[in-house]
Amino acid sequence: MSATESAGSWVLHSVEDQVCRITLNRPEALNALTPDQRERVIRLLADASADPQVRAVVVTGTGRGFCAGADLRGAPPAGERVAGDVARTLRLGAQRLIAAVLDCEKPVLAAVNGTAAGLGAHLALACDLVLAAESARFIEVFVRRGLVPDGGGAYLLPRLVGPQRAKELMFFGDALTAPDAERLGLVNRVVPDEELAATARAWADRLAAGPTRALALTKQLVNASLDADRATAFAAEAAAQEINMTTADAREGVASFVERRGPGFRGR
Repeated sequence: MSATESAGSWVLHSVEDQVCRITLNRPEALNALTPDQRERVIRLLADASADPQVRAVVVTGTGRGFCAGADLRGAPPAGERVAGDVARTLRLGAQRLIAAVLDCEKPVLAAVNGTAAGLGAHLALACDLVLAAESARFIEVFVRRGLVPDGGGAYLLPRLVGPQRAKELMFFGDALTAPDAERLGLVNRVVPDEELAATARAWADRLAAGPTRALALTKQLVNASLDADRATAFAAEAAAQEINMTTADAREGVASFVERRGPGFRGR
């Protein structure tokens, strides 16, 4: 099987009812990501951004794992690396994956069906909304291997739970249960395992029925606000409002309010 064929079978993709579903499909490896899989996910997220027929994205996995992180089996031994290789590989690999989620113009929902470790945890936490099965676990596994967190972990976690909690998770590398992740604010909702797929579908359907461009601009504003001062955030908000008021969905939203009826958003 070629690398392209492997990536295609190990990352399943479908679009139905304006929802793009990306499913990691290496259950025997707890969905650890190979470079080819990672590149396919990045491409699918970029395609979802550009496709007007896609209005929401769901990322999930098969089997007992959501994603056990990067598959390190093909990595070169430390003694064979050239100076700069690690930083370059990270910049072009794991960081691009997390950026692809954060920059996707459609809302991205993680349906965490099992273990999310290392880069896999960061893939979930970069998503706009996170649903978790009761059996799911989140593990900052890097410290167990003597490694520094990658894939934007030190950027994402402090913004979600604060620096002290982030350090606790990263310093000890303990497995965090789904209920504890919900309590800390890493997860929006925990559901029984057998209800995860249906709940994710219901949430994705609601997102797909929403005002797509308004959601994209809202996502952009919220993500950017974490790194901006008040004046910059207020200026970005005003610009987003100006842009959004040119959309058909904004006009429909105002009209539906005036006419006292439910809106029929079309994603444009």
